[in-house]
Amino acid sequence: MIRIFLLALLFLLVSCGQDSQEFEKSFDVPLMEKNEEFRVSGEYDSLVSLNKKYYAKADEIGYEEGKALCFINLAVVNISLENYAKSHFFFNAANKILENSKNNLHKAIFYSNYAKFNYELRKYDKCLEYNNKAIDFIKNAGETDAKLKNNILFNIYLKQGVFYSQKKQNDKALEYFHKARKLNNSGYADCAISDYIYMHKNMDSAKKYVTIAYNKALERGKVDGIALYANTIMGEYYIADKQYDRAELALKKALEIDSHTKRIYAYYTKYIYNDLRTVYENTGDNEQAYYYLNAYNEANIKNNTAALKTINHDMESFIAETEKAADSHKKDIQWVILISLAVFLLLVLYSWRIIKLLRERKNTLRTESEKLKSKMNDKKQDELIELARSNHPEFLNLFKEAYPEFIQKLLYINPGLENSELAFCAMLKLHFTSKEIANYTLIQHRTVQQKKYRIRKKLNIPTETDIYQFFDELV
Repeated sequence: MIRIFLLALLFLLVSCGQDSQEFEKSFDVPLMEKNEEFRVSGEYDSLVSLNKKYYAKADEIGYEEGKALCFINLAVVNISLENYAKSHFFFNAANKILENSKNNLHKAIFYSNYAKFNYELRKYDKCLEYNNKAIDFIKNAGETDAKLKNNILFNIYLKQGVFYSQKKQNDKALEYFHKARKLNNSGYADCAISDYIYMHKNMDSAKKYVTIAYNKALERGKVDGIALYANTIMGEYYIADKQYDRAELALKKALEIDSHTKRIYAYYTKYIYNDLRTVYENTGDNEQAYYYLNAYNEANIKNNTAALKTINHDMESFIAETEKAADSHKKDIQWVILISLAVFLLLVLYSWRIIKLLRERKNTLRTESEKLKSKMNDKKQDELIELARSNHPEFLNLFKEAYPEFIQKLLYINPGLENSELAFCAMLKLHFTSKEIANYTLIQHRTVQQKKYRIRKKLNIPTETDIYQFFDELV
């Protein structure tokens, strides 16, 4: 269910204080609408630029709560990028501003998304505690635009369903998923319900909701995060239902969408690669399975190193601008320094954790790669033995592909070996007995012994050395 969090919709509105009505129309609403538009469509650069622009505007008009909304926006996008240290920084900055706020809607937004942050850190009791706070704050938010309030409630209810799912409170989880579904018709809640039901192995119900979500995504006709989620869930449903051809089509479509949205939804790439690996393993296409296993491994490393480096550069730039603006406010200098130190320590700890996880994952993937290679080699070995038994003319050619170094070393010892002699050596390498060789090549047992004697002479194999041992040690 982690994808539900990583793609949960963020709707922000309304400031507090004496100028709340003024800032609602001129600042909060346009910021919320454009931020959500860029986030869902995966436009990372536009999202960061938007929040930089609005942060500068908030500083210019003295609207501290506007800065908090920018911080929350960037905290949320860093969660989806698995950049938790930076996310923690932005949440701390927003909390510092909002702790004395009287605007309950802003606090509902903060606690709802801070609950998601704690879920990613596996603090499951804390995420329920914070999301319940968000529910309390929005209930006491007073009069505000009904549509905007419903958008925020949708986000909160969806998270609550995930939290109860994690706590194994299944009835409550479904209750909140359906509450969210009533508030938003984009198909996203249907994806969440299908994902949840599919994990509980109720395939009929899962099919109903994933089909609804998939059809809604088609009707919307957008290449965005919701379409990405719908196609991925559809592919995983087909895998569970053993409809591998359909699973392949849905996942290839998800991969196509992912290429347009990965600047924000970078985590999706590795999930799709892993699902495609499962498809090809089940259809017996070991080469494709091995390809997507390696692609999954590379995506894992790339998401946690190069991408993280680029993202951190952008975020450091934003932090530098906020610190520069804060220099004009003497009261803010001390907490900026303290937070910067805290972030530095968190980054050190986080980097160490990432390196450790990458090493562990690399070892796991290496083991999986070796297993997959072994399966492929076993298949070739069986085919090779069958060709030898049938005295097939292609036996030597396939053997050369499977054991190129063995043939090279034989020819290095004696370049004058003929193909028939190389084929005879190949059968000895595969540990065929003299009797088996005689039967398969339709010659007498005595003739096999004579061939062994000639091979010993041509390869200078001492009489006291076992010929099978000699070939085993050759490569």
